[in-house]
Amino acid sequence: MTHEMILAGFGGQGVMLMGQMLAYAGMIEGKHVSWLPSYGPEMRGGTANCAVVVSDQPVGSPLITRPSIVVAMNLPSLDKFEGSIKPGGLLIYNNSLIASKPERDDITILPVPANEIANELGSDRIANMVVLGALLGTTPMVETQSILAALRHALPPHRHNLLPLNEQAIKRGQELAKQ
Repeated sequence: MTHEMILAGFGGQGVMLMGQMLAYAGMIEGKHVSWLPSYGPEMRGGTANCAVVVSDQPVGSPLITRPSIVVAMNLPSLDKFEGSIKPGGLLIYNNSLIASKPERDDITILPVPANEIANELGSDRIANMVVLGALLGTTPMVETQSILAALRHALPPHRHNLLPLNEQAIKRGQELAKQ
């Protein structure tokens, strides 16, 4: 199975980290992966997205023009990538920050109140982990243990105290997706 996805949002929303974690978790499981970041001209606050492929087969190209999955953390990302999703694909969007509803009727759409859930858990900085959990809850491309190992690898040791909070956020996202 091949999962081609674009994760997009403002710089600072953690979309690159989500992509890195998916690719690293795939590597842990012996899958073929690619991760291709793309930044707007500004860093924090500018647009950022990454193309991620997690597959059982070798990855032919890291470029993705017709993703099967799009994660949109903000309205500019939704506007930019909604139309590119393959029919039958999946759109997950952060409806904490996106008031308008997506218009496609040939894809599965999952709104996730990521910032609200993150704030309930104690930090709006983990909204990306809520969305990552929702993605894994709808499309289990890698095991949760592999994602948590990837998070442990990605976070510097002085931030490992945040691992339990991030794990909670991932689990809440998975629960939301299964409802």
